[in-house]
Amino acid sequence: MSAIEKVLIARDKDRPKITDYVDNLFTDFFEQKGDFLGKEDGSIYGGIALFHGRPVTVLGHRKGRTVEENMACNFGMPGPEGYRKALRLMKQAEKFSRPIITFVDTPGAYPGLEAEMYGQAQAIAANLAEMSALKVPVISIVTGEGSSGGALGIAVANKVYMLENAIYSVLSPEGFASILWHDSARRDEAAEVMKLTAKDLYEFGVIDGIIKEADVFKAIDKQISSALKELDKLSADELKVDRYEKFRYFDEARVNASSVEEMEVV
Repeated sequence: MSAIEKVLIARDKDRPKITDYVDNLFTDFFEQKGDFLGKEDGSIYGGIALFHGRPVTVLGHRKGRTVEENMACNFGMPGPEGYRKALRLMKQAEKFSRPIITFVDTPGAYPGLEAEMYGQAQAIAANLAEMSALKVPVISIVTGEGSSGGALGIAVANKVYMLENAIYSVLSPEGFASILWHDSARRDEAAEVMKLTAKDLYEFGVIDGIIKEADVFKAIDKQISSALKELDKLSADELKVDRYEKFRYFDEARVNASSVEEMEVV
């Protein structure tokens, strides 16, 4: 399939959502709400659960399926309250030595005036900094769209995986085409240039593996189990160093990629 076909599949409203992953992979899920500062943000869904009997904290972006659910969840675009809620759950997980598992599926953080007024950029930046230093294993899985800082705000992880038809990029192909060529209609071309598919990102070393979707819940269960087994061998300090080195490598890869491939701006 072409890159734009992958984009359309990643956005399909019938793909499994965060609630499906929670229901099929975990037991005894207890949802936690609020950031203890502002309002409840329905676009971030998370809480405590058991994974094969082991306590974990699980959270992810929530889009909803129906129009009513989409509206209630702001189409999976969190505001600052959502990111602060996510960070609250992750810091709680660290306090009680629970691994953190996140599911990424967002077109990006909400760019509205109200979100900026209440600290959107600061909330995402705080998550990036705090997640970098967490003393527990963090595993992130991109299940649909993974766009911009809205995705990265819950994806600074020791292990980052993607479903085979997911995408992960700095922004949408439409946004990329609008900025680079002043023409959003060139989204198909932009999707190819952006190298946003799971295959591309695995080859660049940005993600740790690609999860097949034929039996998606079983495949994800197996991948999480394998990752936890590996990460359990690391000390708290080693987990932090592992995460730091991973994301430093991403930055170096970005610089190298930009020097290799030049694009004409018209």
